[in-house]
Amino acid sequence: MAASPPHYFEHRRRLKEKFSESGIGALHDYEVLELLLTYAIPRKDVKPLAKVLFAQFGSLKGVMDAQGSDLQQVGGIGPHAALLIRLVKEMAALYLKARAKEKVQISCTRELFDYCQTSMGGLKDEQFRVIYLDAQNRIIDVETIQEGIVNQAVVYPRKVLEKALRRSASAIILVHNHPSGHVKPSEADVRLTRTIQDTARLLDILVHDHIIVGENRFFSFREEGMMA
Repeated sequence: MAASPPHYFEHRRRLKEKFSESGIGALHDYEVLELLLTYAIPRKDVKPLAKVLFAQFGSLKGVMDAQGSDLQQVGGIGPHAALLIRLVKEMAALYLKARAKEKVQISCTRELFDYCQTSMGGLKDEQFRVIYLDAQNRIIDVETIQEGIVNQAVVYPRKVLEKALRRSASAIILVHNHPSGHVKPSEADVRLTRTIQDTARLLDILVHDHIIVGENRFFSFREEGMMA
């Protein structure tokens, strides 16, 4: 007689049907991760593994933000599973970036904040990015200018604005993250913003905003009335 299929085969089928029929809202967070892992680990019950990942990293966001090397410290997570988790997160960031680009006017939009939060909220190192906008405030490009310590000593206004001129940008939005999770701007953040803004004004380039991204929150200079 043929051997019965492993018990998790039926569980996987039900999980996929549940998602197919009712969407992601019908799943617990660990079930979302479990469903994802079924595509990287075909011959194993991955429900216990999904729960171990949640215990280790605290949440679905914590798992998605984790470094591949850290994920692989969990028994059962190999390079394929770690790569799939990274791929899903980076695809989400690309999708949100594309949605933000579709906006006709984008000085400050929910889509833009969502993109910044998804792409930068879980970074372990500080990054400074510039979003370049055309005359209709549509996104031309997004570029990482500096990785590491972000302050006026290393983020040169000339470098930022040369790149803006090269793209024929009419306006820019500054974005950087605070890996600590605290989003209150430092004195150095304020000085840097004012220096770039003053220099940009001489070139008829507007600085719409400076957004600071934390793990679960953001700070907008414009919304806080700090843009001159």
